[in-house]
Amino acid sequence: MARVKKMFIPFLIITLASACYALGFVWCYAPNGIAFGGITGVAQIINYLIPALPIGVTVIVLNIPLFLLGWKLIGGHLLVSSLYAMFISSVFIDVLTPLHDWQPMDPMLACIFGGVLMGLSLGLVFQQGATTGGTDLIARLLKLKLTWLPMGKLLMGIDLAVILAVAAVFGTLKAAMYGLVALYICSIVMDAVLYGMDNAKVAYIISDKNKEISNVLVRDLDRGVTILHGQGAYTGAEKDVLMCAFKQREITAIKAAVKEVDPAAFLIVCDAHEVLGEGFRDYKKDDL
Repeated sequence: MARVKKMFIPFLIITLASACYALGFVWCYAPNGIAFGGITGVAQIINYLIPALPIGVTVIVLNIPLFLLGWKLIGGHLLVSSLYAMFISSVFIDVLTPLHDWQPMDPMLACIFGGVLMGLSLGLVFQQGATTGGTDLIARLLKLKLTWLPMGKLLMGIDLAVILAVAAVFGTLKAAMYGLVALYICSIVMDAVLYGMDNAKVAYIISDKNKEISNVLVRDLDRGVTILHGQGAYTGAEKDVLMCAFKQREITAIKAAVKEVDPAAFLIVCDAHEVLGEGFRDYKKDDL
């Protein structure tokens, strides 16, 4: 029972995310002529040139060679879930399109809400180890080599060329400009879903009262502290440096605690792309 539930939940999430993906496309992108990246964007071009060919069916046909290419590199299980995500999202597009008279809206609103819906849906699909096919699948394959690059940024670069092609076919620069805005929003939301809305920070603290500061951070704020041994380049004096990882919402409390103990403390706060471990995100196999 537990095994069935473990297999069922990811496909349920993929189904809901695919419905969200299709809604974003038929509600925000298609009626407003906003350039869309990926294979769906290519299908947009083909549908514009040959209206008799539905976008969803075209997406499925175009994805066949890509899935054959990715079978060896991604593996059977991940490819099956990706095939399902691609198929169900394409079906949702063709089902939702005739259900309602989707009217154009303010293009900027379409970019914002379309980007949010797309980013949310793609992030959820990627979390389940799947893709919606097309350039999503290409990005997933490239991620195997470019492990340091966030998925949102990687996908944004790939989709840029398709967006420009869609704009050229539609014969308007605005289509590309709005498409870029939507793509940027999509990448931000996608990375937020994959890597967390609450970005981590790392603080480096240099002070003559390191022991007192570390006690406050550990005891009062429940934050782990690591002592790094350093040396001043000018004076040559030995100096310990405190390193503390914490969440964005804790930054005010961290700074206040350090400065309360030692107003003269030298404090450096940096962004941390990912922090894995106790109190933060757990590592998962095939993590993006």
